[in-house]
Amino acid sequence: MAQKVLVTGGGGYIGSHCVVELIEAGFCPVVIDNFSNAVQGERDVPESLQRIEKILDTSIEFYELDLLDRPGLEKLFKQHSFSAVMHFAGLKAVGESVEQPLRYYQVNLTATMNLLEVMQTHGVRNLVFSSSATVYGDPQRLPIDEQHPVGGCTNPYGKTKFFIEEMIIDQCKAEKDWNAVLLRYFNPIGAHSSGLIGEDPQGIPNNLLPYVAQVAIGRRKHLNVFGNDYDTIDGTGVRDYIHVVDLAKGHIAALKKLKDNCGCKVYNLGTGTGYSVLQMVKAMEKASGKEIMYLIAPRRGGDVASCYADPLLAEKELGWKADFDLERMCEDLWRWQSKNPTGFTNNSPSSI
Repeated sequence: MAQKVLVTGGGGYIGSHCVVELIEAGFCPVVIDNFSNAVQGERDVPESLQRIEKILDTSIEFYELDLLDRPGLEKLFKQHSFSAVMHFAGLKAVGESVEQPLRYYQVNLTATMNLLEVMQTHGVRNLVFSSSATVYGDPQRLPIDEQHPVGGCTNPYGKTKFFIEEMIIDQCKAEKDWNAVLLRYFNPIGAHSSGLIGEDPQGIPNNLLPYVAQVAIGRRKHLNVFGNDYDTIDGTGVRDYIHVVDLAKGHIAALKKLKDNCGCKVYNLGTGTGYSVLQMVKAMEKASGKEIMYLIAPRRGGDVASCYADPLLAEKELGWKADFDLERMCEDLWRWQSKNPTGFTNNSPSSI
């Protein structure tokens, strides 16, 4: 029997791509999502998961469930014997977290405490956590390795990731049979090569590349570039962009690491290369064949000038490294966007 892995937030962008990799690696994902950032398809199942079922000719077990619903979570753990949990669920917009800090603390921290306590009750002691490079705050040195200080976060979203990491670290110290891998993502972009699943932000995109893609497809008039006076190659912010499929493969490597009774481990998932906003705009222009209009706007609160990873520890200990280059990331993003001009809501992708 394939090992069952609970995937929280598995209808969203990163979660759904991880569901693909789990199935392809021989695991049996059980997915929960509350539709806060996933489009509902037929049968009250996320559209992303229905499309994965078509891509892989399989069926996926799904439950609509919010991690704040403790009794519902207890019921799920009584029904299934999970070998591990992959925890993606949570609110994730930096700007929104600055405006609504209490909501971010309530949802992200309470949800994770519920999950950890229910895991503890039911003897599930293996966890892969979707963390973020935001835990590093404003970088004190570049590239950022896992020994870089954490906790000086510049926004409440980052603080929730940091607090959750601390909760998991403390739990692994308290109970030695717990194993956890904390994956600090840099900036996931791109989409599955089928063009059937990808990032579909609800409302105005908070991340650069989905916004750029929506400008290219004609959904938005222009991109606002927040700040062009940073100490970077062209004055715009520099980030480490990683293909979402590479990122998903990193989660499979982390899941395999748990079998070594590894205790609590932390890894960066990035490429080690930083690109500026304007370099990304040019790369998307090349991939799409479209001119992308942009305007320079004031800096956003909480943004840092440059942030890119030292990913060597993951390569050394997990045997993982990012394969896809910037050109491939943009090509796959454009395939998704051009097949699905309005995201998942058009239900039937054009020209499959």
